[in-house]
Amino acid sequence: MCAYMASQNKNNHIVLLDKNEKIGKKLFITGKGRCNITNLCSREDFLKNVVNNSKFLYSSLSSFTPQDTIDFFNNNGLKTMIERGNRVFPASEKSSDVIKTFQKLLKKQNVEIILNSNVKNAYFDGKKYVVCLDKEKMLCDALVIATGGKSYPMTGSTGDGYKIANSFSHLVVEPKPALCPILLQDYNGELAGFSLKNVSVSIKLAGKKYSQFGEMLFTHNGLSGPIILTLSSLVNKFDLHGVTISIDLKPALDEKQLENRLLRDFETSKSKTLKNYLKELMPSSLIKTFLEKANLPLDEPLCDITKAQRNTIIKTLKAINFTVNSLDKIDYAIVTSGGVSVKDVDPKTMESKLNKNLFFVGEVLDVDALTGGFNIQIALATGHACGQHLAGIEGED
Repeated sequence: MCAYMASQNKNNHIVLLDKNEKIGKKLFITGKGRCNITNLCSREDFLKNVVNNSKFLYSSLSSFTPQDTIDFFNNNGLKTMIERGNRVFPASEKSSDVIKTFQKLLKKQNVEIILNSNVKNAYFDGKKYVVCLDKEKMLCDALVIATGGKSYPMTGSTGDGYKIANSFSHLVVEPKPALCPILLQDYNGELAGFSLKNVSVSIKLAGKKYSQFGEMLFTHNGLSGPIILTLSSLVNKFDLHGVTISIDLKPALDEKQLENRLLRDFETSKSKTLKNYLKELMPSSLIKTFLEKANLPLDEPLCDITKAQRNTIIKTLKAINFTVNSLDKIDYAIVTSGGVSVKDVDPKTMESKLNKNLFFVGEVLDVDALTGGFNIQIALATGHACGQHLAGIEGED
């Protein structure tokens, strides 16, 4: 987006360096290959979904809104569709079509694309920026760092931009995994592949409770799914080792309502075993783990369940607890939290406040958001703001 916008000035010679063998490698895998390009919501709602430094994005999101993103692709031959939660996808449901659209536009604008170009470092020689590749050096009037974060390094985002930012005296906020699975200690994978809907998950940290409601998934070594990914972004600044994560299986009912239901059910189903009765309250796959967590017998008849045991059932329904080991590795995070501090970056142009004509756009910045198309919109909006500014710079060929 930045290269395309900057190329609107015909006097600019734009060179796009990509360390991969093709452009858009990370974009290709987003949204499970469907590419959730934006979220069609108001600016206020959008900023509520930005976890870090939402105020920094106010200007760029105002200049290039989610509707502008839709219009941009529609006007350039890519039809879009809107799904649940205002998430916008290409109508073809193919991320490759998003990449093809950019390829077509960059070619039309004579943007020079150099693939397999490994940038080792960059510096300013007093007149030009010098970009050092494996076998050559390139000189430029303006340098844009759009290298992404450290998540999914196989797509090329290996933290290169942070090293370059450091070399230009920019502060880099420690990169952490965001939108990633949560790994557990007291869990052996027996529920791997099993999902729960309409549950609430919460973690208490530093006197505050972080909660999410919706759908989650058990993996072979922990928890994942939409609400877990969101929760991971909200708590990744804390040391989570040994912290308790609680799953409320009945968030719509309080303990008193559950007690009334159990009393009624126990009276009408006295001969049922606890294991068979619990099938009415939860999926069968969860019952064994539930009873182990509650330290209750599998085959105890309901008529022999004591009041204390009934209270334990209620409390475990409202909070089945697991012990967190950590967030998953940053390699497996959807996005990176942290990056180039926005304090030294102009929010209108993305230009460094420390080095004239040096720019940072997209995920390399210390800005990240929740799932739903927000992160790609941030990349497009910051790229657009920078490119629009660069279109006013008359660079030498």
